[in-house]
Amino acid sequence: MRVSPVLSDPLVEIIRLLQPNAVFSKGISGAGVWAVRYSPFGYPSFGVVMDGSCLLTVDGHASIRLEVGDFILLPKTPAFTMSGFETVEPEILSSEVAATKNDEVRHGRQNGPPDVRLLGGYFIFNSPDAALLTSLLPGLVHLRGVDRLLKLVSLIVEETGEWKPGRELVLSRLVEILLIEALRSSPGKDAPPGLLRGLADERIVSALRQIHGNFGSSWSIATLAKEAALSRSAFFDRFARTVGMAPMEYLLAWRMAIAKRELAKRDCRVADVAERVGYGSASAFSIAFSRHVGLPPGQYARECWMDHDSLNV
Repeated sequence: MRVSPVLSDPLVEIIRLLQPNAVFSKGISGAGVWAVRYSPFGYPSFGVVMDGSCLLTVDGHASIRLEVGDFILLPKTPAFTMSGFETVEPEILSSEVAATKNDEVRHGRQNGPPDVRLLGGYFIFNSPDAALLTSLLPGLVHLRGVDRLLKLVSLIVEETGEWKPGRELVLSRLVEILLIEALRSSPGKDAPPGLLRGLADERIVSALRQIHGNFGSSWSIATLAKEAALSRSAFFDRFARTVGMAPMEYLLAWRMAIAKRELAKRDCRVADVAERVGYGSASAFSIAFSRHVGLPPGQYARECWMDHDSLNV
């Protein structure tokens, strides 16, 4: 099968499909003997250390000493503990409650200069496939001395400080850039199985770019293996080990994510969506979509339109 190449950047495509939006940010500081443990949050969050240092322990990861200029990204924000450097029982806090407070949060000693000061924030992924897509990203990104990230965070904080025309669009674009900059600055070869590790593999990245750029083509293990210059068995094993899911499972997930986006548009036709994502007939697409999503495509589209209309009443 001869496929006319369409250059595609899988990282950019996934960030766009995640639809990051609604940024919230505030200052966080700590002084003296202190420790706080936040409950799982679920939304993506980020932080930059502006002054001082502290310890951060994210569930499932080793403790990290955060210093000035460090950047942290948690795409799914599990439970985590922040503290000074003296051992103390942490105060248990609700992430949901903490997120609603707009004023700077001070932990530990309330008077005098802080031992550490951070700018922290979170945002929301509007994609219905956010859980699937974030599963392809590392659970924790820790970067040190990346000036571009610090500038982006300062721009986000400035933009959230007051309302201006075009604010939501500017924030959504800034967060897209922040995510791309943070993820592409991470060492992909040392990343856990997922997209970053796949993009760092010179063989697998060729198949990933084809899947994202030509998702409507009639791909098979054999044709994708040819793109990666590997045998079918070697390609299947290497893709699954590197990306964390089988090649055709990844292709199906990406096609269904694109289909959901298209079906949410008011003027879409199921037959057109079926053709766009690589199905020879609307019926074949409907069977695959219903099995994957749990709803027929027509019903899914109507529910999306109803939700949209209810938000605009």
